[in-house]
Amino acid sequence: MSSTGPAAVLFDMDGTLIDSEKLWTIALDDYAVHRGGRLSEATREHMVGSNMTRSMVMLLADIGLPTGPDEVDRAASWVAARTAELFHDGLPWRPGAQDALRAVRAAGLRSALVTSTIRSLTEIALDTIGREHFDVTVCGDEVDGRNKPHPEPYLKAARLLGVEPGECVAVEDSPTGVASAEAAGCRVIAIPCEVPLQPGERRVLRESLEGFDVTALSAA
Repeated sequence: MSSTGPAAVLFDMDGTLIDSEKLWTIALDDYAVHRGGRLSEATREHMVGSNMTRSMVMLLADIGLPTGPDEVDRAASWVAARTAELFHDGLPWRPGAQDALRAVRAAGLRSALVTSTIRSLTEIALDTIGREHFDVTVCGDEVDGRNKPHPEPYLKAARLLGVEPGECVAVEDSPTGVASAEAAGCRVIAIPCEVPLQPGERRVLRESLEGFDVTALSAA
């Protein structure tokens, strides 16, 4: 990391910039009821930060249904459609997220959105978040199945930005996302939302993005 700060800032989306994990919970719960089951709290917790396919496998297994490719695809389509409805109704910001995005831009730093959410839903979310805040966006269906906690999402973002992962700071809220960013070689600012996060060698824990600025990035 340069003494002047990172080469780029890589933001997760759900639970980090927008408080959308609760909307995902509604969609997942609705699907479980639709199929005659109930999603357990433990399984929902393990889904946080995961991509659609992995989440659907966990969901189907949790409610006692087959987890073959066709079942997973049908479940994903249903949940995506329900989530789109919820996203269109409005997405609440996480505390300090808007100011953090503006601070990164004001500092002249390059930035990326790195999310496990599929492109179609990310585009809806970007209507709220603002596309102007990011030089590139990497979505969960754009990494050839190598989703978080695999490092590829963050490696791809760094490649697209033309920077080294080790010169980047990632901002994440979930154990899955933190693992992905750290495996890619990024430093991480970790801000728990739905599930707790533990201290680590390459991460700085914060309670929220409130007061987030370039000084915070340099300390990561």
